[in-house]
Amino acid sequence: MNETNSSKRPTIYDLAKIAETSPTAVSSVINGSWKKRRISEKLAQRILKVAEEQGYAVNMQASALRKDRSNIVGMIMPKYDNRFFGAIAEQFEALARANNMFPVITCTQRDPDLEVEAARELLSYQVDCLISTGATDPDRITALCAANGVQSLNLDLPGHDAPSVISDNGNAAHALTNLILDRCKAELSWEGPLRFVGGRLSDNNTAARLDGFFRAHNERGIEVPDNHVMAAGYSANSAAGRLADLHPDGPMGIFVNSTISLEGVVRWHSGLGDAAAQVRYGCFDWDPFGSYLPGNVGMVEQDVPAMLEALFGLIGKKPKQADPIRIPCHLRPF
Repeated sequence: MNETNSSKRPTIYDLAKIAETSPTAVSSVINGSWKKRRISEKLAQRILKVAEEQGYAVNMQASALRKDRSNIVGMIMPKYDNRFFGAIAEQFEALARANNMFPVITCTQRDPDLEVEAARELLSYQVDCLISTGATDPDRITALCAANGVQSLNLDLPGHDAPSVISDNGNAAHALTNLILDRCKAELSWEGPLRFVGGRLSDNNTAARLDGFFRAHNERGIEVPDNHVMAAGYSANSAAGRLADLHPDGPMGIFVNSTISLEGVVRWHSGLGDAAAQVRYGCFDWDPFGSYLPGNVGMVEQDVPAMLEALFGLIGKKPKQADPIRIPCHLRPF
């Protein structure tokens, strides 16, 4: 094999000859499907050793045979459509590598069945830990991880069966509501009630933000009518649709639940003509472009670095299941 090592990349046939086995067995070990082929771990170890000695690039699933830990950490991501999730993905990768881990991220479009499919795929890579970010059913993923002996953690949305790191949605929403009400009073001589646009009532984060929203109103003795809560999803089209028939004939204030919904609110707001000057709104989520939007009085920035620092502090440990770790947010007035 000296000629092979010096002049060309070794093939699976070369490896099979040295390992005294079949090319099919070598291929199965290299691509990580050796268990499905019922190849013994002893043979898989021998093939892997030969492949490494010959400088053959091996599949991560195969290389995990060589050590107790794979050092692979997986993350299920719901969307890439705002700065919050984009920041999580980018900073998660950087932090994983800084901790000598290899990050693998997959986007599941808030589809619960796709989340489970993605979890199964990540488990097939023998991840040491699987992180569910904004998952619709995190406990279902935790059960799957537990069956495979893999640590499960939740980020952004909490679960009942695994440790969770989330934003302090309630207190941040309370602060944002007060900011919008204060600006409405100071600039429009109007004291509410505000409208709440975006999100889902069944969603933990929306429920927590509504709690802060109502709490701020109650402290001022302001009653919020039921029809002022317009939580019919996060999409821009949903937000614009709920506001389509609303033509303000006086001052109005809006609490926008995410930058995704904000797009729809801005679309509606831009078509109001002169009435747009009578509207003030704030958004739970952060985008620096928000400061240039007419009528926007401020935004809530979730502390992604602190959330990920808390999350990585849990990886590889066995914390007792407790209440979610809540990370304070930053209110950014404009």
